[in-house]
Amino acid sequence: MSRPILRCSLAQIARSARLVAFALTVFFTVRYGVAQDTPLISGGVAFFSNTNGGNTSYMPIIEPLIDIPIGNRILIESRAVLLENFAPNGNGQPGYDHTHFAGFTYLQADYIASPHLTVVGGSFLLPFNTYNDRLSPVWISNFQDGPLIASIGTMSSGSGLGGMLSGSAISREKYSVNYSAWFSARSGNEQFNSKRSSGGRASLYLPTKRLEVGLSYDRLLQGTQENFLGAHVWWEPKNTAFRLRSEFARGRHAQGYWVEADYRTPAFGGLNSWVGRFEPLFRIQQTFRRDTISSDGVPLVNTQRADFGLNYNLPHNTRILTSYSRQFSSSGNANIWETGIVYRFLFPVWKGKLK
Repeated sequence: MSRPILRCSLAQIARSARLVAFALTVFFTVRYGVAQDTPLISGGVAFFSNTNGGNTSYMPIIEPLIDIPIGNRILIESRAVLLENFAPNGNGQPGYDHTHFAGFTYLQADYIASPHLTVVGGSFLLPFNTYNDRLSPVWISNFQDGPLIASIGTMSSGSGLGGMLSGSAISREKYSVNYSAWFSARSGNEQFNSKRSSGGRASLYLPTKRLEVGLSYDRLLQGTQENFLGAHVWWEPKNTAFRLRSEFARGRHAQGYWVEADYRTPAFGGLNSWVGRFEPLFRIQQTFRRDTISSDGVPLVNTQRADFGLNYNLPHNTRILTSYSRQFSSSGNANIWETGIVYRFLFPVWKGKLK
């Protein structure tokens, strides 16, 4: 599943600008009201190319993120996305078509009530499985494209508007149990679109094995009500640079899974040597239709896809991403070539005061 490309009218851009202005007003109010807490600006800048069936498209993208602490218990955080997409005109027409998108991914306030409970309010990423809230930022993803099942359980927009409780229910030396439970109201706002829904995620982490397993459940509460089930497994063996991540998701109309592995070798001078900076990747994924209704964003026919990647981790938080994918389905097979460069930035808004 590719990152979403949406057209924006001048009116939509104007509304986005007003929201940004409001956020900046809040930001500078906090700046002078609580000078000892230093906000951080982070995010990523990327340029991607995608060749599918002989047609090549280009997409520059910026994803800024800001964290604003207020005292010891409150954190305001937000992430936005600004992108342009240049794709060849269809029907044999020469030249390229141009679309753009600008908007907030989420905007939330976190209240740290205790070591075991954080209360979240506002627009937040839905914690169904792991891709949506952990791996979707452009500076984190190993592949340019998200998994084919990424839209299952995320209610189309990937975000909710309401409240969430999360934290560590149990924390021991040999294991810990984490949880998230949320409710979202229905919203037709162009920037913070959401569906009336609820759900939760629970995960067990074993520190000595560096193994995490989790289950997710979401329910759509408007229109035709639906249930979504998910499971994930993450494994990062100790003293290695190997990572294994996987998810399974099942909705009313489709289900599927993906398994992704990546590795960096420390054998030739460590991870920061010129050899250690290479990162080979592999991802296998399949989707299975349960009916022909196309409301879930999953391919309309059963699809299998293998992704082979080779990334290079440059100094100063810069990565070069390359991948080749072979997709198989009854609607036709396809070769997909993708390349990109991503830069991660992080800096304080001003110099913090010592406490």
